[in-house]
Order: sequence, then structure tokens, then C-alpha cells
Amino acid sequence: MYTNSRIIALMAAVTALAPAQSWACACGCGVFDVGTGSMLPTEPGGMAFLEYDFMNQDKNWSGTSRAPAVNNFDKDIKTSFYTAGTEYMFSRSWGAEVEVPYWRRHFTTTDDSGDVVGFNHDALGDIRVKGIYSGFSPDMSTGITFGFKLPTGDYTYPNFDRDTEIGTGSTDLLLGAYHMGNLAGQFNWFANGQLDQPFLTRAGYRPGSEIDAAIGTYYNGWNIGSIKIAPLAQVIDSYRLHDRGLAANPNDSGYERVLLSPGIEVDTAGFRVYGDVEIPVYQHMNGNQLVAGELFKVNISHSF
Repeated sequence: MYTNSRIIALMAAVTALAPAQSWACACGCGVFDVGTGSMLPTEPGGMAFLEYDFMNQDKNWSGTSRAPAVNNFDKDIKTSFYTAGTEYMFSRSWGAEVEVPYWRRHFTTTDDSGDVVGFNHDALGDIRVKGIYSGFSPDMSTGITFGFKLPTGDYTYPNFDRDTEIGTGSTDLLLGAYHMGNLAGQFNWFANGQLDQPFLTRAGYRPGSEIDAAIGTYYNGWNIGSIKIAPLAQVIDSYRLHDRGLAANPNDSGYERVLLSPGIEVDTAGFRVYGDVEIPVYQHMNGNQLVAGELFKVNISHSF
């Protein structure tokens, strides 16, 4: 028979093993790595680029609809993603790409006392290194990519949860494929997809496997002198499994979302400027997670 002291000790042990709070946020930042035929190789040579992405996750979402903010201890995540990268095709068949990200993140959450608090953190993100094979056809219209996401990002900042950290702490296998083709007249189309599969993890957190895919079309018939202007429309699908591990929150992680993305590309003298806005039209979130009403991208590249 339990005495009062034993009951109190048992309750304390259970409390110590349980998370102090439920936290949840959906990032899915791999969605920025698919879409837009402008980043796919079409000839031997190199390209360097700078990219800025922005996402403000200020809406709590559960299932397929918006949910009360009180259901989520996290309140807002604003992130600016700065990425520098280079791609070089050594031949019409083989190439390589490196992306170096830097993130600036503001995180608003609820602490153990019930107070709403905010934290800011800037750090190097997880570097991506990929190989490219485009030798399936002479015009390089079909290719595969393969490589790794390295654990270079900070995943130990004390005021962030593991699913909010700038780095995941994991080494991930990256596998992708793409195809470009002519649709009709001056309209071209593209499809691009990538699997992000973590396989080496740290400190009790395994981020969910993620698949991002895009299909779109753009118009190549507008020119002002030497300047080409190409409007573009695409559909992006992002699917992520539950996070796992002692530091994860499986019940409030994992999702699927579909985004519509209008954009425009301006190309002249080897320079290319691309911008788009990505608007969710369908979202299914496990548990309660913070989502963004729109995502923004601007990419400036130069071929050499």
C-alpha cells in the first residue's frame, strides 16, 4: 500500500520524465530548394548565386484548419534565410553544387512561468553539398542530384527547442531528380523533387524525413531588347514525417502542405533575378504547429 510520501515521489518522477510544455512549429525549409527551372543546369560552366528567403510563422494550425493560439505554447517564428551558393558543370553530364546558409531567427514562446518571451539568434545553417548527373540526354533536360546536408548549423542555443534550432544536428542524405521540357510554343515546363533523409543524429533528436516537389510552367516569349522577362507559375508539395527521439515532440510534428507560387524571372547579360511568393492552399498539420501565411524568395545569380 502506497504512503503519501511514496505517492508524492511517484508523481514527481512522472513529472520529471514528462516535457514541461508542448511545443510545436513547422519549418519545412527544404521547400526553398525545389522549383524554378532557372536553377537547373542547361550547359557546362558555372553559376554563383545569392538567395534571400523569408517566412513568418505566426498562425497556429491543427489538422486542416487554423486553431486557437492558446493551444500552442509557441507564438511566432520569424526567419530570414540568407544563402550563398555555387554550381559548376564540369561537362554536359557531371557537376556539383554547394549551398552555405545563414539564418536570422526571432522566436516568441511561453516559458515555464507562463510568460510570453522572445529570443533572437543568428547562426550558420546546415551546409548542403550535392553532385549532379545530367547525362541522360544531349540537352541536359533530365538529371538527378545526390549529396548530404551537413550538421554545421547551431543546434544547442539554450532558448530554442530542438525543432526550432537553426541546425538540426543531423547528417542527411539528399536525393533529387528534375526534368525540363517544352509545353507548347513559348511555354516550357519543369518538375523538380528532393528527398531529405536524416541518418546520423545527435542529442536525442531525429528530424522527420521530408519530400519536397514542384511542377511549374513559364513563358519565354517576352523580351525588351536584351532583357528576357519570364513569368512563372508552379505548384509545390511538401511532406514531412514525425520527428523522433527524446528531445522531439512526435505528436506535434509532421505535415503535408500544397503551395501555389507565382513568380517572375529577369535575365540579361549572364545575370538572372528571380522572385516569387509561395501561398499555402492546403495544409494538414499533426497536432498544433505554427505556419506562415506566405513564403517569399528572391534569387540573384550570375553564370560564368
